[in-house]
Amino acid sequence: MPSDPVSALAPQRRHDIDALRALAFLLVILYHVGMYYVADWPWHLKSPHAAEWLPWPMRVLNLWRMDLVFLISGVSLGFLSRGQGTWGLLRSRGLRLMLPLAFGMAVVVPYQAYAEGVARGLVAPGFGTFLLRYLSMGAPWPKGAFAGAEFGITWNHLWYLPYLFLYTALVALTLPLWRSAAGQWVRRRFNGLRGWQLLMLPALPLLAWTVLLARHFPATHNLVWDFHLHSIYFTVFLYGYWMGVDTGIWRELERLRRVSLLLAAVAIGAFIVLRVGAVVAPKGLLMDVLRNAYLWLAVATILGHGHRHLNRPWPWLRWANESVYPWYMLHQTLIVAGVALLVPLALGPVWEPVALVAVTIAGCWLLTDGLIRRVGWLRPLFGLKRKPEAEPAVVLTPPASASASSTPRPPAPGWRSPSPRA
Repeated sequence: MPSDPVSALAPQRRHDIDALRALAFLLVILYHVGMYYVADWPWHLKSPHAAEWLPWPMRVLNLWRMDLVFLISGVSLGFLSRGQGTWGLLRSRGLRLMLPLAFGMAVVVPYQAYAEGVARGLVAPGFGTFLLRYLSMGAPWPKGAFAGAEFGITWNHLWYLPYLFLYTALVALTLPLWRSAAGQWVRRRFNGLRGWQLLMLPALPLLAWTVLLARHFPATHNLVWDFHLHSIYFTVFLYGYWMGVDTGIWRELERLRRVSLLLAAVAIGAFIVLRVGAVVAPKGLLMDVLRNAYLWLAVATILGHGHRHLNRPWPWLRWANESVYPWYMLHQTLIVAGVALLVPLALGPVWEPVALVAVTIAGCWLLTDGLIRRVGWLRPLFGLKRKPEAEPAVVLTPPASASASSTPRPPAPGWRSPSPRA
């Protein structure tokens, strides 16, 4: 596909990336509400209204939801890193990611651990007493008191932040490699994929990592030992980093969006048929092929349809761009608090989850728009700039040298109980 560069004087903002980021994190909120109700999956609290039908929709979603988030994060890094050196990138990203992580572990997350420990009968009621002991990180907790109790302190759902910083640091420290002739060659080869190659070849490294690592390193969200998830997440993060400044690959994903949707449906359909029809969950190369083919095809479908239908200046985008980080940090604690509020009302298996979603979203909105965005010193603690400023435009601007294959239209958010990926 020949390149079609546009003038650097008239950059096109990537509204689709902004919109997909916001929608992906909204999906994370709904997913975590589902974790309270899904049968047989461990979570901090579990509902007596466990839904036996829910595991499969959750599993179909779980096979690609965080992979999409990390790919979008890689796209963002591709734009943010332009014109920045290694240390500038580490400094800016470190402040944006690690300060909210530290604050979140000390202030946002503790109530989740407390509610879990009380529900298990291993922590005495009294949040103030619990918090003092939690923050001291001195006295050991009873085994299994809460997810991460063996470390004395936990990051729970905020595990995404240290993972993202790790991957950002790896790219930042190797910037000379990615900007070298060899690094640019790799980027051009990836962005030059077309047709069936684009729909199949990116899944091969994911398949290789799964075959080599999945059975030896099951998902834990323990930063040190999570080698299989690291291999998958960092690979798709790199894909996003390579893709961000190219237009040809985005147009090709848009062109192939219906084909990728059909193939994704076939892959997950075959996966479900083989799993549902077996007494013991089947394992082996065929299941790994289907799982990773579906992962990439689902992500490709979302990116293609997003580029087609979301790449426009939606009125809600500016608000969403500044709200998504605080909402991500707050949502799971608000879900747990919502459970404590709603369970005594005995609303039942239909109205309770509806009310829980409403309470969570209302809490995120009230705290973010009513407090966090208005208080200057709070903003950095939730990943926002001290003063509201326009986010760096995610735009495409022409690269120094355009090639037909890259089709440049120029560059322009621990430890927790894991949920099954399959």
